Amino acid sequence: MTDPPRHEGLLVDFGGVLTTNIWASFRRFCDAEGLDPDAVKETFRSNGEGLKLLRTLERGEIADADFEARFGALLGVGPDDLIARLFAGLGPDTEMVAVVGEIRAAGVPTGLISNSWGTGIYERAPLHIFDATVISGEVGLHKPEPAIYELGAERIGVPVDRCVFVDDLRENVAGAEAVGMTALLHRDTAETVSRLQTIFDLA
Repeated sequence: MTDPPRHEGLLVDFGGVLTTNIWASFRRFCDAEGLDPDAVKETFRSNGEGLKLLRTLERGEIADADFEARFGALLGVGPDDLIARLFAGLGPDTEMVAVVGEIRAAGVPTGLISNSWGTGIYERAPLHIFDATVISGEVGLHKPEPAIYELGAERIGVPVDRCVFVDDLRENVAGAEAVGMTALLHRDTAETVSRLQTIFDLA
């Protein structure tokens, strides 16, 4: 009988995990712009150019303003402050922020691994609850590439197979599992908080 995995570090995503739902913010943006409610989601899902453009932004290969101009053209909206408009409906998930802070206070190293939508969005991120951060646009990698998870583990000083990773996208969870992490797909705050409290043995 094999021993259960040892969990010694926590790595989490930002948008959609420590915040309210990103897709809901995108739908609010679409409503304000007079677009179909799923216009942004469909641009990534069915328009190859939209996803390709996002990947270049995530890896820091394109400036925010260039992305806004090109992505705005795909959507048929103006480019001014487009990223800020897309995320205007985003707010903090205070319960998720709190549990990460509790886990860190219990002596567990914590880190952020985030696919970047430019630099401005991290002005609202609770970076004080992390020992280290990995922002895709700063390191030239993006989830679900294996190297970005390995870098996150390295930066918090914990072997990958002893890290827990939380993300709201299945492909990013699968990427973490592929390098040996224990990964949680975040769908419900209460459920994720409960699972993290159990994993890290919080009272």
